[in-house]
Amino acid sequence: MKAASFDYVRVTSVEEACQALADGGEDARIIAGGQTLVPLMAMRLARPTLLIDINDVTDLSGISLEKNHLVIKAATRQTDALNSTTIQKLFPILTEALSHVGHTQTRNRGTVGGSLVNADPAAELPLIAIMADAQLVAQSLSGIRQIAAAEFFESAMATTLAPNECLIEVKFPIWDPIITGHGFHEVSIRDSDFALAASSARVILDDSGICQKLNVAIGGASPVPLRLHQVENELAGKNLKGNVINKACNQIFDIVDPQSDVHADASYRRRVVKILAERAISSARENARGQGK
Repeated sequence: MKAASFDYVRVTSVEEACQALADGGEDARIIAGGQTLVPLMAMRLARPTLLIDINDVTDLSGISLEKNHLVIKAATRQTDALNSTTIQKLFPILTEALSHVGHTQTRNRGTVGGSLVNADPAAELPLIAIMADAQLVAQSLSGIRQIAAAEFFESAMATTLAPNECLIEVKFPIWDPIITGHGFHEVSIRDSDFALAASSARVILDDSGICQKLNVAIGGASPVPLRLHQVENELAGKNLKGNVINKACNQIFDIVDPQSDVHADASYRRRVVKILAERAISSARENARGQGK
């Protein structure tokens, strides 16, 4: 099939993009990489009346460090983020997650912000955003607002971003990389596919191996990625031995209520996501020990 007819404008600034969004109304869409939007348009599952191309907006690309936050501009290519030495050093779990995103060709065009706004519940970047307490920054003609990741993802393929807002950057809080361990695990049919289930975690241990701080989240088993606060609370202040992690992660069976689809049934996803959460926490523990713990 071919896309339905639409108007097209190529902007050179965030302000122009915001004006175009305001003028275009609810059916206007931002396009940068187009790795999801274009196929949806070809199948007429998406019918924007106006496409706003932001590829010439240089202010929307780049990676920087601001105080204790890693800041990634929304139109930064996934390949650039994957190859960034800054990210590899300060937020290596993002590097690991990005290596699972699509394949080289899609990462070359796909953007960090595009994946977040697309809000696929099985995608890696929304999972990392939820796990890390990321802040997403949006701009409109009315100004700039910051949205916590926990409030940004509303449902599958839906966010709280207003129709007249353009995502401009995402901020990831950075923990001291010297004492932080991370873990990321997912299961997919093929390496380039979205995950059937996934989990990410990062942890800080004290000198005796006791958990001082833990973030863990799961994806692919619910309409949005889930932060496992119950598991974090149970493991706080404990030595992260295998049986201790296993017991804490048993709560996941009562937390998630996945749906069955052509790729996997609900019971499979529930079992797998629990195992992956265990693995992510265990990997984070071992990674932290490798940093000197």
